[in-house]
Amino acid sequence: MAAEPVTWRADGVPRSERFDDIYHTETGALAQSRHVFLGGCGLPAAWAGRPQWRILETGFGLGLNFLTTWQAWRADAGRPRMLHFVSVEAHPIAPEDLLRAAGAYAELLPLAEELVAQWHGLLPGFHRLAFDGGRVLLTLCIGDVQAMLRAQRFEADSIFLDGFNPQQNPAMWLPDTLKAVSRFARQGTGLATWTFARAVRDALQQNGFQLERRPGLPPKRDCLGGVFSPAWTVRRRGPAAEHVETPGRCAVIGAGLAGAAVAASLARRGWRVTVLDAADHPASGASGLPVGMLAPHVSPDDALLSRLTRAGIRATWQELARLLEEGRDWRASGVLERRPDGDARVPAGWSDSGPNESWPASPAQLTAVDLPADTPALWHMRAAWVKPHRLIDAWLSEPGIVFRGGSPVARLTHSTTGWQLLDAADKLLAEADRVVITAGFESGRFAPELPLQPVRGQVAWGRMTAEAALPTTPLNGDGHLIAHVPHTEGTEGALLWLAGATFDRDSTDLAPNAEDATANRERLARLHPAAAASLAPAFERGEVNAWVGVRCASGDRRPLVGPLGADANAPWACTALGSRGLSFAALCAELLVAQWHGEPLPLPATLAKALGTQRL
Repeated sequence: MAAEPVTWRADGVPRSERFDDIYHTETGALAQSRHVFLGGCGLPAAWAGRPQWRILETGFGLGLNFLTTWQAWRADAGRPRMLHFVSVEAHPIAPEDLLRAAGAYAELLPLAEELVAQWHGLLPGFHRLAFDGGRVLLTLCIGDVQAMLRAQRFEADSIFLDGFNPQQNPAMWLPDTLKAVSRFARQGTGLATWTFARAVRDALQQNGFQLERRPGLPPKRDCLGGVFSPAWTVRRRGPAAEHVETPGRCAVIGAGLAGAAVAASLARRGWRVTVLDAADHPASGASGLPVGMLAPHVSPDDALLSRLTRAGIRATWQELARLLEEGRDWRASGVLERRPDGDARVPAGWSDSGPNESWPASPAQLTAVDLPADTPALWHMRAAWVKPHRLIDAWLSEPGIVFRGGSPVARLTHSTTGWQLLDAADKLLAEADRVVITAGFESGRFAPELPLQPVRGQVAWGRMTAEAALPTTPLNGDGHLIAHVPHTEGTEGALLWLAGATFDRDSTDLAPNAEDATANRERLARLHPAAAASLAPAFERGEVNAWVGVRCASGDRRPLVGPLGADANAPWACTALGSRGLSFAALCAELLVAQWHGEPLPLPATLAKALGTQRL
């Protein structure tokens, strides 16, 4: 799936060969965005005083409508706390063309540079890009417009109908497409488009929009604005979900990756969050692993787990880049994955030229990590090692969050004033309007109906010595190996290595044992024989440490995000992240808050459903 080519005319106007049309009016893209789209929807005045504003666009193109909207949001003192921009695009262009298009406008170029930094891995599906501390969220829906509209669910406050001329790109303007667009409208949703075509006007009016002719930009005489105000009662499928209008107080039980991510996502939206944990400090459970690996699952058929982990890694990656120091807290190292079954297949069409970010490892990549050149393996470019506790600390340090350690919640009660969280002696620990359970396998104490399974894991780790010849690139497969990790909490200049891990289902024993130590050593010997030989003296001298944690898994090995009951005030869960806490924490947190606030989903509806507690 190569980037869509853009032809640049001598006068600087970009043109599509596929659709035999220009991307924007000769008057200029910025003028068109401001006059036709923002002006047609009454922005920025319309969003004044609102907690969030949600825009649906039917053609991302050069991204100039998004950049202009983002720039207007930044410049407006009365802006909403959150800006959501959801845009469908079947043929994403190259990052160089994004920059060239924005380069003519000094106020847009810095924003375009931020956009380009996240313009990667744009396979078909949804891609959530976050800017300005996560308060500006762009959800790119890559694919056919009708399929993408079916996969998304939210009520839009503004709709930008953009796309090439209806004669050149009829699918974008079909009555069925405009009917699908109308399903995103609420009473009063604004609509704007550059075209005044009769067929478009007729279809919009038939779907409940009241339209007005507006002056166009030369050479066009007219453009179109409108408001969704049907003369009939709109019937939606199923009952309307209850959404939070005003953020309040939320208590989060558990201060691991899931709890810290949920707290950060809520705090960004204005919630006052109290995170409670029985331990004295955060990351005391499975999230306290000295260093973890962030890498995707890849399958030849691009299975559900593969798509979920890609979305999760994008969400986590943005938070790592925003909050942590690369080289100390994490490293964008890439990961080489050995395939023990010899199967290094990837989905059809994937290659090292992208847009996919995993592909069969080359002989050069294999020899660089001291493995035979014919070893079956994959290279994951968008992969890293991460110190989970550093990310947790950063999330919990966000404004609006209070951590309370030494607070073991034993039970919950609900009254007219909200939730009360009590310890075993019935001492009040916290009060809140809402509660989220993120306590790993301990979540079962508050949600016995969830099929949660503890999975004990033990890893081996130690300090690198001068004699240790270990690969600088992390490896995984049957086990994993991470080396050359700065030991920031210890001796200056010391480096750590870590290898593992075991999987012992239904065990919560936190004591290290010799059997698992032996198993990890044998696993390392299979994964990377040279590394195992290099570390053999450290094992023999007893210089290798063991760390034990207990993961939490669901019955189908997918996270659980959703309500624990039908009542609107029921507690919610965000748990069962298994051994992929780094991959799933940020994504699951954003999915939870999207459902609370009626925001656009960060995932297609089918993938979001696959994570919901309602699937059980």
